[in-house]
Amino acid sequence: MFGTAQTCQPMLLAAFLASSFLFYPTLAAKAQTTGVDRAAQTRQAVSSPTRATAQLPPAARTVRSERAAMMYRRLWGIEDITLRAAASGTVIRFSYRVVDAGKAKILNDKKQNPYLLVEKNGERLEVPTTEKVGQLRQTAASENGREYWMAFGNRNHTVQPGDRVEVVIGPFRASGLVVEPPHPVVVSKEP
Repeated sequence: MFGTAQTCQPMLLAAFLASSFLFYPTLAAKAQTTGVDRAAQTRQAVSSPTRATAQLPPAARTVRSERAAMMYRRLWGIEDITLRAAASGTVIRFSYRVVDAGKAKILNDKKQNPYLLVEKNGERLEVPTTEKVGQLRQTAASENGREYWMAFGNRNHTVQPGDRVEVVIGPFRASGLVVEPPHPVVVSKEP
């Protein structure tokens, strides 16, 4: 039918260009409606922040971003990091779940003296030591899947919920963590 490849190429090119002119308006219309739908979804998500924050995992409130949470998982073998005011604000409780016991070993080392640095004023909070209990922290060997905690003394209420702090345990440094408010007390009324 066609004599040579040279005659075929211009005809294929012409057919391709013609089809793009025919289908372009329908693709453009579909893209515009999709763009409008996405814009409406974005406005709805921005206008209702309670829904967006309610869906965040607990670690996302203490740790600034998912990228930072992933870094703590990879480098230090921990996840679900929480920093919460407790005991009427006189204690700041730091907790985390171990996913790699070998990497997280340094966090439970008795030889390391953990402290919390307050970003707004540079003050340093230590883990208190009591006569009978010792340091208010767990120092058992790290196990995968287990949650560990330590408490920093906040006697003068230097740290308030919403403040950014840095937790330092030997070479481990977790900076830019946000202190969460204490758990609300739920009082049930029984008849």
